[in-house]
Amino acid sequence: MIITKRLAAGACALLAALAVGLTPASAADEPSKDSPKVELVLDVSGSMRARDVDGQSRMSAAQQAFNEVIDAVPSGVRLGIRTLGADYAGDDKATGCRDSKQLYPVGPVDRTDAKTAVATLRPTGWTPIGYALRGADQDLGTDGGTRRIVLITDGEDSCGQPDPCDVARELAAKGTHLTIDTLGLAHDDKTREQLSCIAEATGGTYTSVQHKDELSGRIKQLVRRAEKPVETPKPTEGASECSKAPDLGAGIWTDREKFSEHRWYRVSVKPGQELRAAVSVGADRAVDRDYGVLLRAVTEGGQELVRGSDAGSGRTDVMSSGLRYPIGEKKDDKKPRTVCLEVSSSFSAPPSVKRDPGLPVELAVDLVKSPDNPSDLAAFGLGRGWVLLAVLAVTGLLAGLVWGWVSRWRVAVWRAN
Repeated sequence: MIITKRLAAGACALLAALAVGLTPASAADEPSKDSPKVELVLDVSGSMRARDVDGQSRMSAAQQAFNEVIDAVPSGVRLGIRTLGADYAGDDKATGCRDSKQLYPVGPVDRTDAKTAVATLRPTGWTPIGYALRGADQDLGTDGGTRRIVLITDGEDSCGQPDPCDVARELAAKGTHLTIDTLGLAHDDKTREQLSCIAEATGGTYTSVQHKDELSGRIKQLVRRAEKPVETPKPTEGASECSKAPDLGAGIWTDREKFSEHRWYRVSVKPGQELRAAVSVGADRAVDRDYGVLLRAVTEGGQELVRGSDAGSGRTDVMSSGLRYPIGEKKDDKKPRTVCLEVSSSFSAPPSVKRDPGLPVELAVDLVKSPDNPSDLAAFGLGRGWVLLAVLAVTGLLAGLVWGWVSRWRVAVWRAN
C-alpha cells in the first residue's frame, strides 16, 4: 500500500515536471500590461530606393537593421511596427497622405512573423509623417507602461497637413508620457530641422544616420532605453554669473544657450563627495565649421577647480564634455562647498540662421562618494602636480644611488683584476 502511494506520488511529480517542461520558455518572460511599449515607424516612400547607405538602398539597409533589432528586443518590451508610404504609388495627394498602417501589432514579439512582415516592404509612395505619428500614438494605447515612438525616415513630410511638429506638440500635451525619437537617413537642412523639432517637442532625440550599423545600433539603444527609462530631464535657466545662478541637485537638466553666451549653475557638494558633471550642446540648426564646448568648475571666488572641453570641425549634431571634482572629508569640516559650473560653446552660424531660441543644452549632475584619497586624484585620472613631482624625485634619487653603487662595484672589480 505504501509502495503504491509512493508510486502514485512519483507519477504526479513526473507529470508536473513534464507540464513545466512543455510550457514555452518564453511564457514566463512575456511582457506584462505595465511593461514598456515601443513602436517603430518606418518610411517606405519612393525615395527609400536611393542607394547611398553602404552601397545598398535605404530600404534594404532599414530592413536588415530591423531584422537585427527584432532579434535583440528585450523580453520585457512590447514592440510594434507601423509604416508610412508603403501602399499607394499614385499622384492623388489626399490618398497618399493617409497611406500609413500598422504592420505588426504592439505586443510580445514573434520574431519570425515580424521579420516576414518587414521583408514584404517595397519603397512606394508619399511621406505622411504627421498622419503616421497620430496612428502610432493610437497603436501604443494607454494601458500602462512607458510609450516610445522611433521614427526612421529619409526626408521631411511631403503632405504638409497635419504638420509633424504640431502633431508632436499635440501628443506631448496629452500628458501620456510619450517620447518620440527620430532617425534621419537624409542629411539636408530641412529634414534635419523637422526631425529635430519633432523629437524636441516630446523630450526625444534626433540622430543623423549614414551607415546600416549606425541605424541598427541606434534603434537597439532606444529600445533598450525604453525597457529602463532614463530620468526625465528637468528644465532650468542658467544665469550670466555664478552669484545669480540656479541651485542644481543631482539629475538631468535642460536649458538653452545662445551663440557666444556663457551659462552658470551652482551645485552644493559635501565633504566626502565627488561632483561628476557632463554637458551636451546640440547643433539643432546649420552651424559653421570649427566649434567646441567647455565645462568649468569654479569656486564662488572665481578660482578654477577643473575643466573639461572638446572641439571639432565639420557637421555635427551634438558636442559633449565632462568633469569630475572630489572634495576630501575632514573630521572638523562638514560644511558643504558651492561649486559653480560654467557652460560655454564656440558655435557660430551664418547671419541667415536664427539665433532665438538658443542651442539646446543638457547638463547631467551626479554626486557620489568621494575616493579615499581625493587629494591624490585629478579630474582626468592623473596625479596632481606635486604628487607626480615627489614620485619622480624619489624615483630619480633611488635610481642614482643604485647606479652609483653598481659603477663603484664594477670599478673595484676591474682594479682587483
